[in-house]
Amino acid sequence: VSTMEIRTHLGSNGRVLIPAAARRALGIDEGDELILVVEDGEIRLRTAKEAARKAQALVARYSQSGENLADALVAERRHEATRE
Repeated sequence: VSTMEIRTHLGSNGRVLIPAAARRALGIDEGDELILVVEDGEIRLRTAKEAARKAQALVARYSQSGENLADALVAERRHEATRE
């Protein structure tokens, strides 16, 4: 994990310029979707792709090897429906 600290300014209409070095480090381009998180007095930006990657990694920790979680959920719901 690398850390980069770059100063920037708040512009008109609350816009923040993300300097080129930071955009390159994140691999983002104009129009890319970003997620802004406000936590403990800080603002964090992450790409939607990175957020999805982290969510997938979190879910993968709870799935069994090779298991399709969507199929497992549907099967569980069907089993519960037959018991009602």
